[in-house]
Amino acid sequence: MVSVVQNVAIDCADAYELARFWSAVTGCPLHPDDRAGDPEIDVMLPLGPLLHFNQVPEPKTAKNRIHLCLRPETSREEEVQRLLGLGAVLVADHRNADGTGWAVLGDPEGNEFCVLRSASDRELASG
Repeated sequence: MVSVVQNVAIDCADAYELARFWSAVTGCPLHPDDRAGDPEIDVMLPLGPLLHFNQVPEPKTAKNRIHLCLRPETSREEEVQRLLGLGAVLVADHRNADGTGWAVLGDPEGNEFCVLRSASDRELASG
């Protein structure tokens, strides 16, 4: 017997607004029953667990111990620029001149996540 991951829970100050940001990041909708002001909001990913945003009173105080890593459909550079335009901030830049590496961004509440190379970025580097 095993357990199945139901969701990835993200504590936050404003569940609806942070879920809207991640909905734009992933291109996936909010749960149809979720509304502004709800203390818990889900982003409906097509495969795997949900992204579950849980409103809590305390602020984020330290580096995440678990985080999301995104592999974009476009190039890593295009996706970093798109996400910055949505309200993310650059936290750490681990991109290398040879095209390897990743960028660490923070969402509007400071939760870190990584943007990895896309499949096309990886093909260019190996070919």
